[in-house]
Amino acid sequence: MKKYIKISALAVIAVLTAGCNFLTLDESEYTTKEYQFAYFGNVKAVCTNVYSYLQSGFDAVEGTMRECATDDAMYAWEKGGIKRYYDGTWNSIEPIDDKWGHYYAGIAAANYFLENCPEDFPESQYTNEYNNNKKQLDLFPYEVGFLRAYFHFELLKRYGNIIIVDHSLTMDEANEMKQSSYDEVIEWIVAECDRVAEKLPVTHANTYYAEVGRVTKGAALALKSRALLYAASPLNNPTGDKARWEAAAAAAKELMDLNIYQLVDEEVSNNPDALGLIMGIRYSDDATFESANYPMGYYGGNSGVNPSQNLAEAFDLIDGTQFDYAKHQDIMFDQSARDPRFAKTMYCFGAPFRETKIYSHVGGPNGQPTEGATKTSYYLRKFIQEDTDFLSNGSAFPHCWPLFRYSEIYLNYAEALYNATGNRDFKGSLGGVNFTMSPLEAINAVRARAGVGSIPADEDPAGFLERIHKERRVELAFEDHRYWDLRRWMKADEAVEIYGLQLEADKVVEGDEENQVVSYQLKSAQKVLLRTNYWNDRMNYYPISRKETFKNRNLVQNQGW
Repeated sequence: MKKYIKISALAVIAVLTAGCNFLTLDESEYTTKEYQFAYFGNVKAVCTNVYSYLQSGFDAVEGTMRECATDDAMYAWEKGGIKRYYDGTWNSIEPIDDKWGHYYAGIAAANYFLENCPEDFPESQYTNEYNNNKKQLDLFPYEVGFLRAYFHFELLKRYGNIIIVDHSLTMDEANEMKQSSYDEVIEWIVAECDRVAEKLPVTHANTYYAEVGRVTKGAALALKSRALLYAASPLNNPTGDKARWEAAAAAAKELMDLNIYQLVDEEVSNNPDALGLIMGIRYSDDATFESANYPMGYYGGNSGVNPSQNLAEAFDLIDGTQFDYAKHQDIMFDQSARDPRFAKTMYCFGAPFRETKIYSHVGGPNGQPTEGATKTSYYLRKFIQEDTDFLSNGSAFPHCWPLFRYSEIYLNYAEALYNATGNRDFKGSLGGVNFTMSPLEAINAVRARAGVGSIPADEDPAGFLERIHKERRVELAFEDHRYWDLRRWMKADEAVEIYGLQLEADKVVEGDEENQVVSYQLKSAQKVLLRTNYWNDRMNYYPISRKETFKNRNLVQNQGW
């Protein structure tokens, strides 16, 4: 049986000084350092605690998904704090998603572990578990090294220039540290990924403990791929240096060449055994996500994330033809006629849900004007465990948040190689690397996995970059990519108008009085503008919280904040 490490705070937790600076570690809050690192079980607990700083996107911001701040979704409840993202009311005094302290706390915990982890427990060499424990112990520093690099990247994509912290700091040091440039941080992260990738296994599945949730070689190379893609993107590559795109393409190919993972037709949502899952956060049985996002009109439903019409139109027809609202309204909700990912991502009008169907028209059981009902006519499907039952036995099911999926690597490859060459059909040598798969082939491989037709060969190549962007949007929908992608592409200002559908339907009653079956027949659909997001270019990066710049006078605030 496979085992998953629990990503939660364990008995030995790195508690950081709340009133001073999270870059320093207060050992008085621990048991003694000697005790923590005296036995294998204790060391493992300290190591696993570093994993607890990983965060999922299930409730990333103000209790909901970050996509509600993009053109992919709206939040059903007017008073939700997520709205500060798009109404422009956040600032350095009242920031939103302020993770500066959280991730530096994780980095401090990582450094504490790396500086104190023993190389061996020789007094235990005659115990039955010694050899297996020693194998794990040897890997712990590389796992934690990856986590430290990952935490730096999470800070980097939010704040731009950040502080590289590769050792434990005193209080005085912490309050005097200076930021490194974006490129310096990327260089450090990539070097760390390369360093740990050399030592990490491709899987933990066949080991004694079989804890498949732990960091692998694939995870390290996936982080490297993502970091270099961000560094090559327009936001961070204003001169359009093609060498950066070449490096990003090569990094994606490095992982693809390992042939560890597969692009196959499989469930990618809440599937810890997916062949395309590189690394994810596993959660035990829980119904919190369903409670927050079940369709209104069902017991326990609170609506929550409402996918937009913008996103709905990004899904092609099943044969690969791009959806056109003016031409395809008659099959708009026909799931058999659309990209299969459409039905796996959102519930539309008439979609099956448990033992009935979604009827999200005005006046319908799942529609407006019921308070909290979907604003767009759509409800979230992805990550929902539909068998969750709030009424009879309170059943709940496991969830898995994907930190890295193999599809992302193919999409990284396609985007990077196309931007490096300007040719969707490019194959050949570039920068000393032999690229044997074209950008078009990489995109079509992702589409084949999903069961949708290839991009037509006669389609205008001039629109291929938009095809890449759209493919990333639908394949990685609600996996916390859209917000960051729009910023690194510098296209957030083009994605401010959020649309939904206002539906009307006729009631249909069948059967006799004792066995009536009620359904609804769609009568009309009107596309409506629901929201226009506020945008300012300063929002490409977060402000550093005023409390942090007050503590460390060397911190330089991001432009415009």
